[in-house]
Parts: sequence; C-alpha cells; structure tokens
Amino acid sequence: MIACDLRLLMKTFLTLGVCAFCFAPGLFSAKSPVAGVMGDYVEIRSCDVYAGACIANSEMNLSGREGMLVWSFRQGQWNGVSLRGLSVIAVVRTDETLGDRRYHPCRGKAVLIVDAQADSVQEAALIAFVKKTAGSLVSEVAAVKSSPIEVRAGQCASGACARVKAGNLVEISTRCLGGKDHLCGNEEDFYPPLTSVQTPLSAFTELASYKGPALNMTWELTAKRSAYLATFAVRPDSL
Repeated sequence: MIACDLRLLMKTFLTLGVCAFCFAPGLFSAKSPVAGVMGDYVEIRSCDVYAGACIANSEMNLSGREGMLVWSFRQGQWNGVSLRGLSVIAVVRTDETLGDRRYHPCRGKAVLIVDAQADSVQEAALIAFVKKTAGSLVSEVAAVKSSPIEVRAGQCASGACARVKAGNLVEISTRCLGGKDHLCGNEEDFYPPLTSVQTPLSAFTELASYKGPALNMTWELTAKRSAYLATFAVRPDSL
C-alpha cells in the first residue's frame, strides 16, 4: 500500500514538472523576435533637397552627385551584434543627381567610415548594415576607414541642428531653415531621404566636407538647403 502511494506521488510530481516546463514563459515561442536597430540619422547632399522646381531643375545633372549618410545607433543588434553607441558614415559619389527619380535607385561608389570604437565583429556588422540599408548607393565600396566619430543630432529646439565629426575625414554642421532661406516662395522637400527613416526634417547645411582618398575627389559645401535629420528604426526583415 505504501509502495503504491509512493508511486502515485512520484507520478504526480513528474506530471506537474512537465506541465510547468511546457508552459514556462518564453519557452518554445512560435517565433523569436527579430533583432533590429534604432538611432539618429543625418544626410547631406551637394544639391538642395528643400527647393522649388526652378532651383532643383537648374541643379539637376550638374550637382547633387555627392552625399554623406550618417547613422548613429542608440540601441539594437544587427546580425546578432550589438551596435549600441556606435556610428557609421557612407560617403557616396554617383554619376547622376542623387534623388532624381529617373535614375532611382542610383548606383554609387562609397567610402565607409566605421567608428573606431567598434571591434572587428562590430565593424563587420556596421558594414553589413550599410550595404543592406543603402543598397545600390554603396554598390561599390572603394574603401573602409576607421575613425573616431562624434554625432550630435537634434539637440536644439527646432530639431534640425546637427554636428558630425569623423577625424580629419568628415565634418558636418546644420541648422534649422529660416525665413531668409526661402528663395522663390514655393519650396518643398523636393527629394525624399535616400534611405528608410522616420520623421525626416529638412535642414540648412552650414558646412559639409569630405577630405579623403579613394573617391578621386574631396569636396566642401556651405550654405545649402541640402540636409535631412531623422530617426531610423530598422529590422533586417523590413528591407
């Protein structure tokens, strides 16, 4: 009799243990969450992005073939690698005006500037992120450079102020657009941002410069309505 009771008691404990394991929160979920990243984005082009058609048409095929795309990661993972606190810059050159819908998507040649704080695994993840996000804009990577990168974006009341510095390679400064920045009175965001972003805000470029090898050029522009500030939230399966 005692042996039967013990066997019954053991069977009860085993049944309860299996049930607890099966219904434990998070175990055997139907689908694990997909990793993604989020942060701040700054984009500069060598043509006005906030413009009237008359200004845009006067620049088309004459300028706007150069650009810089900056991602500063607040949090998240890419390919299972944490990118929190890191930044990456793509300096791009194309044969056509960036954003011209007749040639979209443009095929570009790029120099990638990777945050010097990144280790080798994070560097590979940053490069993979840029290639996935920017697509054909970085169809040819001419060089990958490592540099300290400082990014301060959206820290003024307007949200259009940015400061970016990457060693002696890249320097960017933007401010909000004001009444004196309207030239023809019918300006709009003529070109959309070059990558997938949230809440893009066009801004005035006080300074944007790239001084480095590999693209067969250096360039510097001032006083252009050629910037976007935005945030980004990207998952690998969303592109």
